[in-house]
Amino acid sequence: MSQPQDRDRRRLISASLAAGGLMAGGSMLSIEAGAAAKHKINMQLGWLIGGNQLGEVVAKKLGYFEQEDIDFQIQPGGPSIDGVAIVASGRFELGQVSSSPSLMLAVSQGLPIKCFAVGIQKHPYCFFSLKKNPIRNANDMVGKKIGIQSTGIILLRALLAKNKIPEKDVNIIPIGADMTPLMTGQVDAVTGWLTNTSALKVLGAERVDMALWDTGVKLYALPYYATTQTLQTKGDVLAGFVRASAKGWQWADKNRDQAVDILVKEYPNLVRDDERVAADVMLSYSFGEGARALGWGGMDPANWQEQIALYSELGQFTARTPKVEDVITLDVLKATQAARMKA
Repeated sequence: MSQPQDRDRRRLISASLAAGGLMAGGSMLSIEAGAAAKHKINMQLGWLIGGNQLGEVVAKKLGYFEQEDIDFQIQPGGPSIDGVAIVASGRFELGQVSSSPSLMLAVSQGLPIKCFAVGIQKHPYCFFSLKKNPIRNANDMVGKKIGIQSTGIILLRALLAKNKIPEKDVNIIPIGADMTPLMTGQVDAVTGWLTNTSALKVLGAERVDMALWDTGVKLYALPYYATTQTLQTKGDVLAGFVRASAKGWQWADKNRDQAVDILVKEYPNLVRDDERVAADVMLSYSFGEGARALGWGGMDPANWQEQIALYSELGQFTARTPKVEDVITLDVLKATQAARMKA
């Protein structure tokens, strides 16, 4: 998960935004009659393309974006790519980040972006341990060695604060992305996403899961965002994007084998067997309890408020604590309600 950028980098981004003339404020959505010309939509990711984009890849292949007069492209991210800064500068029309706090923190630093939908309403971030030394709840962490990436330490701090566990009672061990430290006994738990089934294979049947969500830290995953200017001037196009994406995800859910075939054909570097297993997990999250209540992509302002309050308590907002209406807009979701509800 992204952390706040250093001071010099923030100044550079702010200067870039000022030069681009991006402005916040005003009404968020302009719904217009369909235009004849195709609208270019580039979706900037914070990672390399994979199963997280299954629905969008399907929607493009089946012509759902074309039906909305949208020329859609996915722009991959990576370690050296700051997707939020790219979208905030106006280079691409929308973006997707891994977790909701990234957007809260960006808005608190003055970047003119807002979340307009979320891919997963229940974050799949998890702490993994082994049956011989299981961690099944937050209190089981006391006295244990928790291996975690540097970007995830704030999540562990949030978990401990939520469950009133002093940080000194847990031994935090910085590690990389693989599961080896758990298998070799260097740590008692490691972290990752439940949707990353390839990485989890090494843990086998001995794996014990403790989801971050179940400890009371209820974050959203894979939120979609755009600048306030794009929301003001191209709200109808973003609504078309959401309708097409929702149809793509719904089709993938009902046609999983074919959907994975489409994904792997488009991106041959992916391993079909691994992606097929991952698709079942991903789709169980995409159409979980939140989606059944709010429709695919839906989000609850009360949940955002809870997240903001927790991160404020942890002192993460070094500039200002944003309000919910600063971070999200529901206008696009309201305009696409019928299309987002799963048939």
